[in-house]
Amino acid sequence: MLKAPPPLWAMALLTAFYFLSDLPFFATLPSLQNTIAGLALTAIGVALPVIAIAQFRAANTQVMPTSETNNQLIITGLYHLTRNPMYVGVILASCGVALWVGRPLMVLAPLCVFIITNWVLIPYEEAKMRRQFGAPYDAYTQRVRRWI
Repeated sequence: MLKAPPPLWAMALLTAFYFLSDLPFFATLPSLQNTIAGLALTAIGVALPVIAIAQFRAANTQVMPTSETNNQLIITGLYHLTRNPMYVGVILASCGVALWVGRPLMVLAPLCVFIITNWVLIPYEEAKMRRQFGAPYDAYTQRVRRWI
């Protein structure tokens, strides 16, 4: 589970819920389609990870959460607002796609992505960062929320 990046989880879950929406029981549920909100959330959701990755590249540190170490602790820019802007972006983009397409079950995908990131991926990453950066990381977690 740690090897598959959250965008892959989001795409797989969105796809699965898209097709599950065709099952007779769910096919009668009303559409939740909102193209404008969907496109806006998708655009914001894609922009956040792009900006965060650019911050990592500029600081010459590793982007992949499963890397053994990180060259630097990033606490500025988006990381001043949330400790997980990439994950926030993936969840927002998932919400956006779900609204854009409008199939009711697809709104479960962002919830599933949140559950996976909050209780599986983030604890792994936080433990790694705590081992590597110690007190500065702990001070950072006291100042900046995990989400928003």
